[in-house]
Amino acid sequence: MKCQRCEKPATFHITDLVDGEPKELHLCEQCAHTFLSPEEEESNEVIPAMAGLIAQAAVGETAEDLARLDERVCPFCGISFLEFRKQGRLGCPHDYAHFTRELEPLLVNIHGETHHVGKSPRHSVQDAEQQTQLIRLRREMKQAVAEENYERASELRDEIKSIEGARAS
Repeated sequence: MKCQRCEKPATFHITDLVDGEPKELHLCEQCAHTFLSPEEEESNEVIPAMAGLIAQAAVGETAEDLARLDERVCPFCGISFLEFRKQGRLGCPHDYAHFTRELEPLLVNIHGETHHVGKSPRHSVQDAEQQTQLIRLRREMKQAVAEENYERASELRDEIKSIEGARAS
């Protein structure tokens, strides 16, 4: 994660209450020292830093916006944005495209970039599609068990095993 003021690696993560709303500030050691003990001239820098932080406030500024956002569901794996917020994990590769607007500020905040700059995976598109199908089937199986529909759950389990068996060979 990068410092929100100077782009150095952030080592301090400060939560500040602004108008009753918690706002996170990620700072390097020097900027955190400046922020936490402002002198006369430096105190003028704190206000723009907090204004920038407020401007960076990701998505869903009101509870109504957040509730509407939490209801959005990926058409491929069925994960809702609320589930992502609770688990901290996306359901499939398609979620990046489906939740792009919501994820971009988060990715910039965490990684400093919104595009991948590392190595590409060796697996094919077909592997990714199978992985997405497995995720969807596991989610359906979990729901079938929760609804005590054990016949459907066993059918889904068998389907998952057949896909996993085909991938292994």
